[in-house]
Amino acid sequence: MTHARELSRRSFLTAATIGSMTILARGQRTPDFRFSQYHNQTAASPLHQRMIEMWAAIREETGGRVETQVFPENNKNPGSDPAVLQMLVSGEIEFFTLMGGILGNVVPAANVQQVPFAFRSAAHAHTAIDGPLGTYLRGEMAAKGIVGFAVGTFDNGMRQIAGRTRPIRVPADLAGLKVRVPDGKMFDDIIRAFGAEPVTVNSSGIYAALKAGTVDAQENPLAYMDLFRHYEVMKYVSMTNHMWSGFNLLANQAAWNRIPLDIRAVIERQATKAVRLQRLDQEKANTAARGTMAGHGLAFNDVDSAPFRAQLSGVYAAWKNTLGARCWSLLEAETGRLA
Repeated sequence: MTHARELSRRSFLTAATIGSMTILARGQRTPDFRFSQYHNQTAASPLHQRMIEMWAAIREETGGRVETQVFPENNKNPGSDPAVLQMLVSGEIEFFTLMGGILGNVVPAANVQQVPFAFRSAAHAHTAIDGPLGTYLRGEMAAKGIVGFAVGTFDNGMRQIAGRTRPIRVPADLAGLKVRVPDGKMFDDIIRAFGAEPVTVNSSGIYAALKAGTVDAQENPLAYMDLFRHYEVMKYVSMTNHMWSGFNLLANQAAWNRIPLDIRAVIERQATKAVRLQRLDQEKANTAARGTMAGHGLAFNDVDSAPFRAQLSGVYAAWKNTLGARCWSLLEAETGRLA
């Protein structure tokens, strides 16, 4: 844990002016536990704001026994999302939030969160992830030394395709395009099914990749594009709603096991509260972002999902086999038949 504490101190000092925050409360005891919480959103994001509130409430409710530093993306996380995930697994950091499709590199079943056109809306996804499917996923996480939370998936939103060259109206419009994707096989498989080339770029590099022409397009929720000012390097946004994504609150199992049961209960309760509030925030942010980016001159078009779904039969069949019968049945219990 020495390395993690040194990392946290360095990161905090580096980021003093750009959004990192230590949760402190005057007049309280010296903390029994000091944690690092990383995520890949900006300091202005609903996720960061609710996490700051969450850990402050945890410190208050535990009488100062827990002190946590929260590090946003623009605090320069110590590596790519997969690299930070490995740090979580090894115990170098204690808490991280991550999308299921990237978590799937370590916990394969987590890819189920990214099955294309599975969820009709963010609210539909929340119902599934908070239910039996989420219980199953937490068991799979535990087998890899990762703790998940009963209501622990913050929202990112429905993902749209946006880029600099042309609008996407039918699957053929994607043919030949270089599309930025996160580091996850599900994303690669979907993009290749449409005849496009997936290009893995970490979240912090999307703006530069679009500006330089390294990629032609990306797929992300609208609020994400707005927060990172991607409207400066794009022209078109196609409302494909092809996938939902959220940010799973994760803890290192060994670190979690050292926390007394009463403090664990506080963390779980405050996490549930923060998740529910952030989901509402994110829904508003995604709705508002369409108007904001249209105001910056981006052209929006709505998309009929049926032709896109029809082209994914092979993807569904392959992932049904990869995820296994139990996982897939829990998904289809919420979504109806996919494959």
